[in-house]
Amino acid sequence: MAKKGIARAARKELADVPHQLAALASMSVPDLAEKYLEVYGEPTRSRNRDYLKKRLAFRIQELAEGGLSARAVARISELGDKLPERWRMRQVEETKPATPPPPAPAPVDGRDARLPPPGTVLTRVFKGAQHRVTVREEGIEYDGQLHRSLSSVAKLITGTAWNGFTFFGLKDGSSKAVRR
Repeated sequence: MAKKGIARAARKELADVPHQLAALASMSVPDLAEKYLEVYGEPTRSRNRDYLKKRLAFRIQELAEGGLSARAVARISELGDKLPERWRMRQVEETKPATPPPPAPAPVDGRDARLPPPGTVLTRVFKGAQHRVTVREEGIEYDGQLHRSLSSVAKLITGTAWNGFTFFGLKDGSSKAVRR
């Protein structure tokens, strides 16, 4: 009798998946962010509506139908460092209980916490020319002018949109910074 009740609840949850997925289409970005917190147990840093809808749709289906098989997890483990970081992290998440991480401390001065300390000089050689930016309290100084972000400087240098942290080598943990 108990098995029938569990099976009935599982069927109801699976039947509800299309309704949950359809509801995502009409949600606002704040609603999607709230739903993300609900299903992932951690806040999202993204405010991209399409990205959030895709991630939520995946997670809703995963919760209803199950995640990766034990065989897939074993294969991921076997491949190890050859896999993208997000796949390796997924395996770690599955082996330890899900507890939301503590919120990142907000910078006291309102600066982006990923930026190096003020006074740091970042260099990048692009098309044979060396470009130097200085991190300031108020923003990023490049060529005598103050800019809001590393990305705006990277776009100015290259003429195309770049992630400033990637362009200046700060994203992979390496540092091209010269301290003054």
